[in-house]
Amino acid sequence: MLTADLCNARRKGNELRLVAFKADARERALAVAGLMIDSITTLRALGAASRKDVEDALAAVEADARDQKTKAGLGKLLLDRCTFEATQETPELEPEALRRDVFQRAAAARKSGAFVRPEIISAAALSRNVTEEAVESSLFSDLRAAHKLLAFEAVGPAALVEAFERGQAQAVLLRATKIVVDVTASAGATRALFRKLKFLRLLHVIEKIEDGHRITIDGPFSLFESATKYGLELAMVLPALDSCDAWSLAAEVLWGKDRAPLLFRIDGKSRVEKKVGARAAPAPRWLADDVKELAKGIEALDPAWRARPADAILELAGVGLCVPDLAFERDGQTVYVESMGYWSRDAVWKRVELVQAGLAAPILFAVSERLRVSEAVLPADAPAALYVYKGTMHPRAVLERINRLSEAGRSSPGRPR
Repeated sequence: MLTADLCNARRKGNELRLVAFKADARERALAVAGLMIDSITTLRALGAASRKDVEDALAAVEADARDQKTKAGLGKLLLDRCTFEATQETPELEPEALRRDVFQRAAAARKSGAFVRPEIISAAALSRNVTEEAVESSLFSDLRAAHKLLAFEAVGPAALVEAFERGQAQAVLLRATKIVVDVTASAGATRALFRKLKFLRLLHVIEKIEDGHRITIDGPFSLFESATKYGLELAMVLPALDSCDAWSLAAEVLWGKDRAPLLFRIDGKSRVEKKVGARAAPAPRWLADDVKELAKGIEALDPAWRARPADAILELAGVGLCVPDLAFERDGQTVYVESMGYWSRDAVWKRVELVQAGLAAPILFAVSERLRVSEAVLPADAPAALYVYKGTMHPRAVLERINRLSEAGRSSPGRPR
């Protein structure tokens, strides 16, 4: 992934804008991309290339002075497509211990005024009953620059340049404090997008607007803890928007050394080709690992309940909506579960307000105790309930609450079944 320093971006007033490729600049970028790809492909074919060999080969590709940032960005993306690994031709030679021995011998030799490098390497080899060549090859083999190129995920020049263009926008979002996305999409694409947001564990709020939905997402720079992992997950929002008919994104970002607050806008339309009469592909059903384990655990305890990824968007007009993770079905009745282990306390209260305003669907909100919310905030006769857990969600505890909501639903004819 690109970093902010590799973006071709300019300030204009209070806005940050990416510099789009003009025709001649794109042609130059394609040419540089082709040469860089060829360099790595050649090294891979020759074998035994180190990371430094790859970096040197990429650096050796010539580019205009005005294209240096583009070249650096393309190189970063190509390195991301390489698989490097520390390898040792002589496994019994542990590099760190070997370096310690060699450096101690070198220090002693310098102190005595008899420093001769080949003799030091030879003594280290003799003490281990290995060759001098084995010592030389193992001495720094664990360091990053010496890691060997094991694989390269091939890509064409056009695809690489396109990835660079998208990567710039993703890099800008790594500096965001807040992101607002308006999307227009089919019901299936909308559900898939919402599930992807939850799978990525992004802190977001969804509201209905006239032509679709508005999604407000906390940016990495709004968090008090390390935002690296969150930022990488956030960058996956842009590819997820490709399934939408149309979308527009506005982000508040902190840019430059002075962390100036700027507004960044981008928009787009679906890249998915639509053919008349073609059947839409089923939406991916992303589920976090802990949610998958919960579903398996409950089905094991009570096979009568069948779990599936929830397709429903539970909405209360004028109030808000929520997107459950799981739907548990038994005898024609459905109880939903939404996992909120990574959410904010405010998001939990929005769910409570939704229930208090009249959301009638039976749903259990599983909430981490770190959010400091009591299960008692929803009364026992409410169509929804809170499950506050410590550490991980326990299938037996969730099953008890699902059964309770199910029984309450059966005794209240006005509630949906």
